[in-house]
Amino acid sequence: MKQKATIEAKRHIRQTRVRMRLSGTAARPRLNVFRSLRGIYVQLIDDAKGKTLLSLHSKTADLAGFDTEGRAGKLAVAYALGQAIAKKAKDMNITSVVFDRAGYRYHGRVQAVAEGARAGGLEF
Repeated sequence: MKQKATIEAKRHIRQTRVRMRLSGTAARPRLNVFRSLRGIYVQLIDDAKGKTLLSLHSKTADLAGFDTEGRAGKLAVAYALGQAIAKKAKDMNITSVVFDRAGYRYHGRVQAVAEGARAGGLEF
């Protein structure tokens, strides 16, 4: 009997399909997003060297003082996290990134992170 693929297994298949086309470099790192039920993680990754340049988590990052533009709840946190990673990336002289949605739909919190990063000054 064939076993049905779980939601997480299907996301992993989409993630590997997207990663075949995306690659981050030192000049233009990959902005990776991981979404869990309680929080959201964002990383800047240099795939050429295999190094994580910068990493933020919604629960540990200082997100006070960022404008959420009318968003509430988890969307506001995701938007502020996008702005925070853009600010830290600018401090590292990174202005352009490749957005990796990691198999998630470009919707909700993933979209809010991308919009926050764009508002913070990162170019995709």
